Amino acid sequence: MVVLGIETSCDETAAAVIRRTAEGQGEILAERVLSQDDDHAPFGGVVPEIAARAHVAHLDRLISEAMQRSGLTFGDLDGIAATAGPGLIGGLLVGLTTGRAIAQVHDLPILPINHLEGHALTARLTDGIAFPYLLLLVSGGHTQLLIIEDVGRYVRLGTTIDDALGEAFDKTAKLLGLGYPGGPQVERRAREGDPTRFAFPRPMLGREGCDFSFSGLKTAVRRAVQAAMPVTEQDIADICASFQAAITDCIVDRLRGAMRLFQQRYPDAAAPNVVVAGGVAANSSLRQAMLDEAAKAGFGVSIPPLRLCTDNAVMIAWAGAERLARGLTDTGTLTARPRWPLDPHAAPAIGAGVKA
Repeated sequence: MVVLGIETSCDETAAAVIRRTAEGQGEILAERVLSQDDDHAPFGGVVPEIAARAHVAHLDRLISEAMQRSGLTFGDLDGIAATAGPGLIGGLLVGLTTGRAIAQVHDLPILPINHLEGHALTARLTDGIAFPYLLLLVSGGHTQLLIIEDVGRYVRLGTTIDDALGEAFDKTAKLLGLGYPGGPQVERRAREGDPTRFAFPRPMLGREGCDFSFSGLKTAVRRAVQAAMPVTEQDIADICASFQAAITDCIVDRLRGAMRLFQQRYPDAAAPNVVVAGGVAANSSLRQAMLDEAAKAGFGVSIPPLRLCTDNAVMIAWAGAERLARGLTDTGTLTARPRWPLDPHAAPAIGAGVKA
C-alpha cells in the first residue's frame, strides 16, 4: 500500500510518500516539509492569509520533489491522503483541492484525513504500537487525552476548556518578547530560571476527570510580568521556569487520571502504552515528567521523532494507508472542515468551544 500524503492545515506545507506492508509495518519513502516560521514571526503568530498563499506557492513543488525522491510515479500509488481538517480553512482548501485533482487525473482514491487522526496513528508507524493505547495530544491548537481503540475508533477522555497548551506557550513567549514560535524560547529561558519564584496556579489540579485549563495560568503570568516591570533577564528566566513547572504539574496530574481510566476500561492490558504527540512533546521537561509518571503506573511511553510530532505529511499518508488497508475510504467528508472532532460522540465540554 503506497500513499502520497499532503498536509496544509496550518503553517507547514508538506508532502510525503509512505509504504505500508500487509503486516502493518511502515516505511517512509520520501518527505518534504516547508516551515513558514520566518513569514509569521513578525506578527507573533500564524496569519491565515499568509499561510494559505504560501501553500499555493510551494505545494506543487514539494509534491513533485517528494515523488522524485521516492523513485515512484503517480501510477505506482494506491491512494492520495490530504488533510481535510481541523485547521485554517484557506490552507485546508489548498491541500485538499490539490489532492483531489491528482486523484481524479490518475484514477486514485482520495482520502480526506482528520489531522488529529494523523497524530493519533503515527506511533504505529514509528514504533509498531498495538491497539488500544492512550494518546496525549499537545499541540498549538489542541490539548486532549484520548483512548485510541482502532483506526476510526477514538474515545476522548479530556480536552482543554480554553487555551491549548501550545497557545499558552506562544502567548507567554509573546508577552515576554521572546519571539515566535514561543515553545522552544520558553523552554530555553526556563533552564536558567528558578521554578519556585512565582507561585503560579495549577488549573484543574486534583479535580475529577481529564480536562485541561490554561487561561487562568496565562493571566497569572501576565500579572507577574506587569508587577515586575521593567522585567530583567532573570525575571524572564524565572517566569518561564515557574510557568513550565506549573504546566508540567497540570499535565502529569491529568495524565495520571487518564491512565487510571484506561486501566479500568482495559484491565487485561498486559503492556499498556501512552503515546505523546504534537509539537509541545518536544519540551524536554514535560517529556521527562511524563516518562516518570507513566513508569510509576506501569505504562510504556512512545514519543515519535520530533519531526513527526509537529505537523507533517508522513502522518497524513500513514493514516490514509491505515484506512485503505481496512477498506475505510469514507472518512465522513469530501470537503475541508475547520472544525472536526476526533471523537464526535464525546459530550460537549463547557467552555471548550472549537478546541473540543
